[in-house]
Amino acid sequence: MRYEYKDDKLGSILGLTNDIRKDEERFSITANTIKFLWNRNAESITITVDGLELDILPNQMITVTYLQHISYSKTASPLSAILFNREFYCIFDHDTEVSCNGILFFGTQDLPIITIPEGQLKKFNLWYDVFVEEFATPDNIQGDMLQMLLKRLIIMSTRLAKEQHMVKSLDNDQIDTIRRFNFLVDLHYKTKRKVSDYAEMLFKSPKTLSNLFSIYKQKSPQQIILERIALEAKRLINYTDKQNQEIGYELGFNDPAHFSRFFKKMTQMTPSEYRENLLVPA
Repeated sequence: MRYEYKDDKLGSILGLTNDIRKDEERFSITANTIKFLWNRNAESITITVDGLELDILPNQMITVTYLQHISYSKTASPLSAILFNREFYCIFDHDTEVSCNGILFFGTQDLPIITIPEGQLKKFNLWYDVFVEEFATPDNIQGDMLQMLLKRLIIMSTRLAKEQHMVKSLDNDQIDTIRRFNFLVDLHYKTKRKVSDYAEMLFKSPKTLSNLFSIYKQKSPQQIILERIALEAKRLINYTDKQNQEIGYELGFNDPAHFSRFFKKMTQMTPSEYRENLLVPA
């Protein structure tokens, strides 16, 4: 069983599968996704995270990001997974509402292991059934409904993580620095565009940051900053009535022409061309 919701205009994806080992490469977008991995079996499941074996017990769930290398080579039973990218649901945009950053995702070097108590299992299973049902209801509000259900899962999981404090240490300062950089970009991208700004907040030199991202074969820190700004610009064009000049000012561009040049460099289209292209059927 595999379900997928995709918005080609934003490059966003939300996926659900009851066997991530079999289906991971079958989704339209596989890179840069965040995953909930949920063992819905009666026996434990073994996965490997950054070279460390991890046993997920029945009714346990963990969250992993695209910064971690996950192997399912030792996973004998089907492992359910919910995956999404920041284009579908940006963690920081909703952090003040669910207080999840640092508990479930980028802000910690620990890998949360969440145990669903017997008394709450019915609630999680009901959520799962509704999630499956919504995938089978394609209409013009399906994306909003799926995002709401994903947020519900994050809230339920965050509450359990806060209560249980069950984490397994990965003890990797370098990975933690990359996660914190991503977190800070989501927080400050409208006002801070230089790698040196983030390096200062992380008590690193810009060169150290760039070398670190290169070692882990990530996009450069500067590219991550620029792509985050471009993504927000596309969102504002897609989903608001704001004009190009307003969007430019909101994103920190004092000169509309500067915003237009930036947008074209990132997307190969001016904001107006991008807006017009939205009117063309996919």
